[in-house]
Amino acid sequence: MARLTRVQQQERTRAAVLVAAREEFTEHGYTEAKVDRIAERAELTRGAVYSNFTGKRALYLAVLVDDAERAGATAEPPVESPDSAGQALGAFARVWLERLPLADDTPGSGHLQLRSLSGVLDTAPTRAALAELVRFEALLLALALESRPGADTRMVRLAALALTLLHGAAGLAENAPGVGDPFDLANAAEQLADIALTDDAEPPHLPFVAPARSAEDRWAAPGGLRDELTGHPVDLGDDGVVVVLGAARLSAAEEAVRAARPGDEVTIVVVTGDPAETGRLARLRLLDLVGCLRRVFTAGELPKLRVVFDDAGAVPTALGRSSVDDATELGVRVADELIVARAEGRGAGHAVARHDAVDRGWRSRNRTKATP
Repeated sequence: MARLTRVQQQERTRAAVLVAAREEFTEHGYTEAKVDRIAERAELTRGAVYSNFTGKRALYLAVLVDDAERAGATAEPPVESPDSAGQALGAFARVWLERLPLADDTPGSGHLQLRSLSGVLDTAPTRAALAELVRFEALLLALALESRPGADTRMVRLAALALTLLHGAAGLAENAPGVGDPFDLANAAEQLADIALTDDAEPPHLPFVAPARSAEDRWAAPGGLRDELTGHPVDLGDDGVVVVLGAARLSAAEEAVRAARPGDEVTIVVVTGDPAETGRLARLRLLDLVGCLRRVFTAGELPKLRVVFDDAGAVPTALGRSSVDDATELGVRVADELIVARAEGRGAGHAVARHDAVDRGWRSRNRTKATP
């Protein structure tokens, strides 16, 4: 038998650890689970576990991410999409509520099925990231709802209310399995569309955001990136707006989306200074939501927004940023494979989305240079 390469051996070890960790978390729950027992189950040393995962929290999040990826891979698209925002909310709720544990499920298995984070996020960075992720989830759900016939208002507050209802039901079911009728909850979610909720037109800080800086920089866009909404490869050389957001700044995505010009390709690149934990948390929440969206909305009705995970920081590096953290916020506008505008700091995505490079004459100058 041919010897395994180092990469193959690492992948095999990682897979064995995940299987053992899922068994441990199912039997004992997150709080009582032990890394030593996980190593024993996998027939590995404690050091081998820690060489692949930084600790129990990273292991637990990795198990949940693996579950979310499997669920997303098997998600069947709908034959036809709901006719209204209310019907779409009801359909989304029915899909989401399939995770509720049954009365005879063990606490550990119920928590895994719920993708529960109770008692897991005990650090300030991960808690701050979760708050931003919830807001980003609301934006993605709202953009899908806004595509429904008759939807002529922004629906982020409505989407946030629906997600609050669902997560509240999950929190109750976690401690009292079998409580809460999924059909009643889905019906309640559908009726939320009739509540008059008006989103704020603009965040109060936007008028004070500095304009983006004009540029004419060659853009060597990193390859190998994927849009998590569609699963398709992403070419960041396409004309449009690229916004790099740390996990604690994801709510700023809406500022860029709303400010973008019709036809702009808007890409949100998610980065973090802690890929092992905060990065996995972001991946878990977004993959989980997207898996539900794909079962309710057809591919053409998913949010017109590309979402990319960049754990390695390839995009900010290509933009000249040597390091990133959870508060990172920078953006560029791309046209004809050139970066024509740059911004950094709070409101960066909004600034580059509003930047009108055409009026600044860069195209005319570029054509003049190209004329023999």
